Amino acid sequence: MAVMKKIIITLITTAALSGCANSASTTVIPQQSQQLVVVVADDWQAIAAQLYRFDRVAGQWQQQGQGHKVVLGRTGLAWGIGLHSAQAGVQKQEGDGKAPAGIFELGTAFGYLDSLNTNLTYQGMTADDYCVDVKGSPFYNQLVNKSVVGEAAVKDSSEWMRRDIYSQDNLYKKGLVVKHNSQNVDGAGSCIFMHLWRAENKPTAGCTAMTEQNMDTLLAWLDEQKKPLLVSLPSSQYQQKQLLWKLPAIK
Repeated sequence: MAVMKKIIITLITTAALSGCANSASTTVIPQQSQQLVVVVADDWQAIAAQLYRFDRVAGQWQQQGQGHKVVLGRTGLAWGIGLHSAQAGVQKQEGDGKAPAGIFELGTAFGYLDSLNTNLTYQGMTADDYCVDVKGSPFYNQLVNKSVVGEAAVKDSSEWMRRDIYSQDNLYKKGLVVKHNSQNVDGAGSCIFMHLWRAENKPTAGCTAMTEQNMDTLLAWLDEQKKPLLVSLPSSQYQQKQLLWKLPAIK
């Protein structure tokens, strides 16, 4: 009888812990995050969206400035791996042309220049810098330097970070890292950035892109001390998650 009682208590304790975990998962935005970049698309297939900036002031989200247009992946959006719990629906995969949907931490800024006007950590890129998008690679979804990891490690990667040298374009002249798939799950999508666009009607391979002027404004505003996050969702999902995830109202 004592053994049975112990088992029942264990089960109840496990269930309670599970319930706490599920409850905590709805508090997706940590209290220490004081900046929010919100990207809202019309639907899952949209290649364009609107970007908004919010500061948390006295516990309330306040919109900063006006929204502006951005472009997304050539096939729209799919659920990515971020701070949110796993969601039902199409999941981001390597090479699917979709930008990740969900809530993500923002990482370092990068570019071709010696420095940028930003309060994010900045990494100037060289001809040896790559982001590895090769499935099966031990460096999958990681920024690496060829002189450190060796020529073979980047041999099949198409994500050279000095696109002005290898692709003759300025898409990565200014940008920042979106921390999608931070555990580097093989094949779950890699090298997700916010960067400069080709044009307002030219989608990306899975990133979020904008004009250089809007990128300058975004980078100057972002502050790594405020633990900024990216929220990227179709409009219908944003409305569904707004209360649950405590997302700001968009004007």
